Amino acid sequence: MPELPEVETVRRGLAPVMEGARILAADVRRPDLRFPFPEAMAARLTGVRIERMRRRSKYILADLSSDETLLIHLGMSGRMLVSGGAGPVAPGKFHHDHPAPQKHDHVVFGLDNGARVTFNDARRFGSMDLFSTVAETNHWLLRNLGPEPFGNDFNEGYLVGRLQGRKVSVKSALLDQRIVAGLGNIYVCEVLHRAGLHPETPVASLGPDSVAALVPLIRTVLMEAIAAGGSSLRDYRKADGDLGYFQHAFRVYDREGGHCLQPGCAGLIERIVQSGRSSFFCPLCQPQQHMVSPNFLATAG
Repeated sequence: MPELPEVETVRRGLAPVMEGARILAADVRRPDLRFPFPEAMAARLTGVRIERMRRRSKYILADLSSDETLLIHLGMSGRMLVSGGAGPVAPGKFHHDHPAPQKHDHVVFGLDNGARVTFNDARRFGSMDLFSTVAETNHWLLRNLGPEPFGNDFNEGYLVGRLQGRKVSVKSALLDQRIVAGLGNIYVCEVLHRAGLHPETPVASLGPDSVAALVPLIRTVLMEAIAAGGSSLRDYRKADGDLGYFQHAFRVYDREGGHCLQPGCAGLIERIVQSGRSSFFCPLCQPQQHMVSPNFLATAG
């Protein structure tokens, strides 16, 4: 499933085409994806202007002139593909004809700048919703999300405070969307390798300095992935149809049996399963830790 870098890459690809454009026609070709589409979705979208394209966690949000927000979740295989639009809002790659409709093109937006934006989802695990923009914080998919990794609210003091006394592994803690929004299995594996932490390390065994050090590492890994256009592992494509390239920079993820890329390390990448998800790590760079830090426990509430 696309994680924060992939969703942010798609958002950046859509923004030059969609922001400021008016939806001339919204073609909703089925009643649902993972969830039913909102009532009268096509009628509510037709004729409105897209004011702003945002991202919250793994969701793309389009603020509309109707004071509603369109939420887009790509799911396992969802793609937002752009075609047409030869005007100044969509230079370069969008100077081509619209492709013929495909079997899994479920929602199609025709914009007044000549562009067409198609939501294609073969597995239909994606979703869309429409809600009042002012009610965003109460939306059932958004209301329990933690801070964004690049936001000011996500800082060393915050993370130390949230992880105090937790009886879970560090991998599980970083995957918890209530603690930090947008992180998924790929990038948590990569962060923990750079931090030298085994994925099964109990949070309670980490001192405050070790927890605080995760914040800049999380931001660095995510920024590198965004700069590379995200990671293409199965179905993910950018808005122009191209692949992302960060998978070529993976240090551990999906590299079981491969050599550790840490300079001077002779370890081979191993794989374990945690809560049904694969965790990849180097046993030499990321040794298992069992001792609980008295210093960290002393600060726990």
